Amino acid sequence: MPTTLRGAAVGAVLAVLLGVAAPSAAARPATAETARPAGTAVRAAEDGTARALAASLGDAAWRDRLAAAARTGDDLDLAALTAQRPDAAGRRLAAEVAAADARILAAKGLDTATGSLLRVRLGAPAMRARLDAGAAPWVAAAPASDRAATLVAYDSHGAAHTLDATRVPEQPVYLVDIDVSRALARGSELLRRTLAPAARPASAAPAATAAGGWWATKITGIEVNDDEEPWFKGAAEMFALVTGFGQDGKARVDTVDMPYLDYDGTVYRPNQILVNWSNYKYNLADAVLMEDDGDTNYLALAQALAAALLTITDQGAYIPLVNAILAAMPTSWWTDDPDYVESWYTLARGDSGRRDGARGNGWMTVEPYWVEAF
Repeated sequence: MPTTLRGAAVGAVLAVLLGVAAPSAAARPATAETARPAGTAVRAAEDGTARALAASLGDAAWRDRLAAAARTGDDLDLAALTAQRPDAAGRRLAAEVAAADARILAAKGLDTATGSLLRVRLGAPAMRARLDAGAAPWVAAAPASDRAATLVAYDSHGAAHTLDATRVPEQPVYLVDIDVSRALARGSELLRRTLAPAARPASAAPAATAAGGWWATKITGIEVNDDEEPWFKGAAEMFALVTGFGQDGKARVDTVDMPYLDYDGTVYRPNQILVNWSNYKYNLADAVLMEDDGDTNYLALAQALAAALLTITDQGAYIPLVNAILAAMPTSWWTDDPDYVESWYTLARGDSGRRDGARGNGWMTVEPYWVEAF
C-alpha cells in the first residue's frame, strides 16, 4: 500500500447509488475504458501548468513572491496566487491556470462551483534553506502514484530534469497538485443537496428513531499499515463507503469522510460514527476504506458501481456488498496506485473491540454507541 493516501469526493457516486438521477451528460454505464481517461486529462493539465509556472519564474520579482509564500509549507491556491500579478505575463499565466482548472473539473465530473483545484507547494521542508540561499527553483507535477520511481521537473528555460522520487533533490522544487480536500467537500455538498428532495417519508422512519434515538457503531481507533513515504507526497484524503440494505430493501451506500486519517503507521482515535444502524434493514453492514488518487472521474465511477449494486436485490437475508463494489471498480483503480485500501465484512451492531481488515492492511477498534434524540 502507498503510505500517503488521498480520499475522494463521492457525491456523484452516492447520488447514483441511492437512486437519484445522474446528470444526462453520461447516460451509459461506465467501464474501465470510460473511467480511465480522466487520469490522462488531469495529469496533462497538471504537467502543462508546471511548465507554465516554471517559465514564469524567469521574472525575479514574481519568483521572490512565490518563494515567500511557499516558505510557509502550506498548499497555495494557484489561481488566487497568479491573480495577484497585474502585469501582462501574470495575466497570461492566470489564464493558463484557469484553463487547466476547467479541464481538471471536467475530467473529474465536477462543476465550476467547485472552484479552483490546482495547488502548488514546496516539495520538502529541507528546500526552504536552499530557496533562501538563492537556488533557482524548478516545478514538477506531483506523480499520481506513491510508487513512482522518478518525476520530471522544469526550469525557467523550459528544460526538463528527471528527479529521483526516493530522494529529496538538491534543487528546490515546487509541486503542482490537486486539492482533493476541496473536491471532497464539494462532492459531499452536492450529495446532501441532491438527496434532500428524495428523503424518505416520515412513515418509513425506523423504529429506533421513533424510540428516541438510534444505535451506531463508533470508531475508537484506526490505523493503516506503514510503508515508505516518498518526499513528493502530502497528507491523505480518506473516506469510507458503508454498505448494506436500506429500510426499503434496496442496496444502500453511505459515505463517511475521514479527514484526520492522514498518514500510514499512525493510530488515530477519532470517536467517529461509522454506521448509523437506523439506515439499515439488517443487523450487519460492510465498510470499504478508499483513497483518492486525484484523477477519478466520479460520474463514471458512480455508473460502474450503480450497474453492479442496483442489480442486487434483498433476498430476506444479509448479503455482503464489498465484493460487488470491488468488482465494479475500473481497471485503472488497480494499477500502480490502488484506491482501495481496506475492507471490513459483516460489521454487527453489537461489535466491540478490534476488527482487522480483510486485506490485512489496517485495523480499527469499534464499539456500540446509542445516539439519543433531543
